[in-house]
Amino acid sequence: MSSRKERPAHSLIAGSLAGAIEAFVTYPTDFVKTRSQFGGKRESPITIIRTTVQEKGIRGLYSGCSALVIGNSVKAGVRFVTYDHFKSLLADKEVGNLSVCSLRVRLTWSRQQGKVSPPRSLLAGLGAGMVEAVVAVTPSETIKTKLIDDANRPNPQYRGLVHGTISIVKQEGILGIYRGLFPVMMRQGANSAVRFTTYTTLKQFIQSTARPGQSLPSGITFGIGAVAGFVTVYVTQPLDVIKTRMQSLAAKQQYKNSFHCAYRILTEEGVLRFWTGTTPRLARLIMSGGIVFTVYENVIRLIGTGSPEGDK
Repeated sequence: MSSRKERPAHSLIAGSLAGAIEAFVTYPTDFVKTRSQFGGKRESPITIIRTTVQEKGIRGLYSGCSALVIGNSVKAGVRFVTYDHFKSLLADKEVGNLSVCSLRVRLTWSRQQGKVSPPRSLLAGLGAGMVEAVVAVTPSETIKTKLIDDANRPNPQYRGLVHGTISIVKQEGILGIYRGLFPVMMRQGANSAVRFTTYTTLKQFIQSTARPGQSLPSGITFGIGAVAGFVTVYVTQPLDVIKTRMQSLAAKQQYKNSFHCAYRILTEEGVLRFWTGTTPRLARLIMSGGIVFTVYENVIRLIGTGSPEGDK
C-alpha cells in the first residue's frame, strides 16, 4: 500500500482488477478447500482433485467460479477503498516532503499521509472487512458454496450462476444469499485486520531500510503479501469452516445458528476439524496475497497516483 492517500476511484479500479485476477487464478484451490469443509466423509485435497477431474474434467474445478470472480472483484475494490479511507482517518498527521532537482532549480512539495501504527492498521482492516462482508462477500460466497455443493450431488439442480442465484432467491428469499452473514463478517474482519496489519508492518519495516522515496520491487511486494496470507490462514481458519457449513445446502436442517454449528463441529468431529481445508486455503492465500498486492500497487502506479499532482 502506498504511503500516499489514494483517490477512492483509483483504489476501487486497482482493487477490483486485482480481485478479479486473483480469484480466477486461484479458484481451483478455493474449490478444493470448500469441498473438503463439507460434512461427511473426509477427503484429501489430492483425492478431491483426482475424482473431480475424472468425473467432470478440468472445468469441474471451476464450478461456481463466476460467482467468486464477480464477488471477489467487488470485494477487493470495496476492501481497498474502505481500508484507505479508515487508514487516512487513523493515520498520524500528514507530513510534507521537499524535493530538489539537482540539474535544474526546481522545488517540489509532495504531501504524504503519516504512518499508521500496527494497532491502527488492525482497526482499519477490521472495518474494511466488515464492510466488504455485507456488500460483496456473503452473497458471492453463499452462491459459490451452494453451487459447489450442488455440483457434487448425483443430480445437480442448478445450471450455472444466474439460474442458481434465481433458484436460491425463489426458494429461500433474499436472505437465502445472506446465509452465514455472522461468520462471514467475523472471518472477513479478522482476514483484513490480520492481513493488512501484517502487510503494512512488514512493508514499513522494509521501506525503513531503503532509500527515501524508493519503490519496492514487485518481487518484494509479492513476498510480503504471501507472508501476510500465510499468517491470515492459521488465525482465521475456524471461522472459514463455520462459514462454509452455514452456507451449505443442508445448513437449514442441521444448524440453528453459527454457534450451534461450531458446537456440533467441536463435539461431534473434534477441534482439528476447524482447520480442515487449511492446505488448499493456504496455497490460495499465499498466491492471493502476492497477486492482489502486486497487481494493486502496479495499477496504482500505472494510473498516476505517484505524481504530486495526483495528491492535490
